[in-house]
Amino acid sequence: MRFSICVLLIAATAHAHYKFPRLIIEGQPESADWVSVRKTKISNARDNGAVSDVSSSDMRCFQGSAGKATATIAAGDPLGFVASSGIMHFGPCQFYMARVPDDADINTWEAAGNVWFKAGSISAVQTGGPLSGNEATWPAYHKTKVSFTVPKNVPSGKYLVRVESIALHLAQNPGGAQFYISCGQVNVTSGGNGTPGPLVAFPGAYKSSDPGLIWPNSPPRTSYTAPGPAVWEG
Repeated sequence: MRFSICVLLIAATAHAHYKFPRLIIEGQPESADWVSVRKTKISNARDNGAVSDVSSSDMRCFQGSAGKATATIAAGDPLGFVASSGIMHFGPCQFYMARVPDDADINTWEAAGNVWFKAGSISAVQTGGPLSGNEATWPAYHKTKVSFTVPKNVPSGKYLVRVESIALHLAQNPGGAQFYISCGQVNVTSGGNGTPGPLVAFPGAYKSSDPGLIWPNSPPRTSYTAPGPAVWEG
């Protein structure tokens, strides 16, 4: 009986976690996992686990293997990710992009250093009253698909697109936030001549003590700002 209870608890815990294995292009999810999305480490790809150490290189793409394919998306169009099992913890969902150098292979480029800009954020809905841990405050919570609009003036070229869902259910103290991360590979067409920024690095963009990574049980929060730079509007 004790063994059965342990198995059930492990299964329930795994089910409560999630991953982002597919892109959504022109409203259509890719037909299989890990096509234009780099396969994450086995702790996420198989077990739906998260990153919790903001100083880890896993904060970049949680990458387990090199990329295989590159999707094409036009600047100004929506780009999304499928959340397998749905986003099962409350918190913000954010999107970053990094331009792949012309002489680099998109399948193996590491995107280290200050190369990422924030291209979208689905954060808390500010009502003026106490914020909660439900869908009324967090629009991405329980969603199976999340998306942002590729900035119209982003230059054409190849990019890594990083999605992160920040789970705050255990973030009463620094280090308690969980990050569910994937990186998609896209070729942006019909772009503009904008200069995206500010540019940040992963790891490096966040500190465990950032207010956006802490969710106290009391007193109730009445405002929230997601971690990282402002969204580049393009």
